[in-house]
Amino acid sequence: MLDKKSLTWFLLIAFGISWPLFIAPMAVKNNRMLYPIVMVTLFTLAMWGPGIAAILVTRLVTKKPLSSLRLKRLGPRHYYFWAWLFAPLMAAFTLGATILLGTGVFDPNFTSIRQAMAQTPQAEGLPSIETILMIQAIFALTLAPLINLLPALGEELGWRGFLLPQLLPLGQWKALLLSGAIWGLWHAPAIILHGHNFPSHPYLGVLVMMVGCILLGILFGWLYLKTQSPWAPAFAHGAFNAIAPASLVFLRPEGLDTALGGNPLGVAGWVGMAAILLVLLVLRQFDESTLSRQHNHLAHNCTPADNVPNATKLTNL
Repeated sequence: MLDKKSLTWFLLIAFGISWPLFIAPMAVKNNRMLYPIVMVTLFTLAMWGPGIAAILVTRLVTKKPLSSLRLKRLGPRHYYFWAWLFAPLMAAFTLGATILLGTGVFDPNFTSIRQAMAQTPQAEGLPSIETILMIQAIFALTLAPLINLLPALGEELGWRGFLLPQLLPLGQWKALLLSGAIWGLWHAPAIILHGHNFPSHPYLGVLVMMVGCILLGILFGWLYLKTQSPWAPAFAHGAFNAIAPASLVFLRPEGLDTALGGNPLGVAGWVGMAAILLVLLVLRQFDESTLSRQHNHLAHNCTPADNVPNATKLTNL
């Protein structure tokens, strides 16, 4: 049975913390130097709205110990490889789908990077485009996912660590779809007011984001259900933020509509995520009975064994 009281409080607190932080940068939007700094700072803080909500509701509403959020559990380690791999796969699929659908033009000259370098005051002293891209690629694939892990944990502790389990009484697929839709809607002020991800579509962009978050949320939800830990989807989220947008570097910026091409959360990205989901479905990775039994077992039998990587037996990919 759904715990409507805890769900209501969670959503009120999560949106109540994050939405004002999404709105606040409007106060300095006319300041070209200050606006991007304030926006990035407050958006990063907003990512912890769902996590703070999960902590408060767990302690004050459901009266459960914080250990029920499973922050001390990692789960089977090999799922962290898939958590990392999803991001470069989605970047590659997004680029390929964009070109095949004709919603973007491949750019071997890396025009977007050249334009950014041209606006740099000391552009003449910078390394070559190829060197910069290589450095960025290495950083994105290695350190960036770890750096992004802390803010990403704020979201994943809320959306997958708290909301998804709370919705599981509806059934696994309904819980995955609904939690993803709520996650997408949570971004609404950032998209409408600041053009986040989809600057050409302030309102339609919210719907595009919701579809993208539903698909991505299923992948992150799969990681959570397999590991019973918020750390796996948090690592995947951090890797996604660092790596997945790389497809934009290989596309000409002129006339590019990110709702249709280049953006891993847009239409082209849907194709890539759907392909990954199809593979998981074919491999029976969403066996509802197995995942539900696993979740229920851990929910009622949390023991120190939760900290052991292979304390539970799950279907391996």
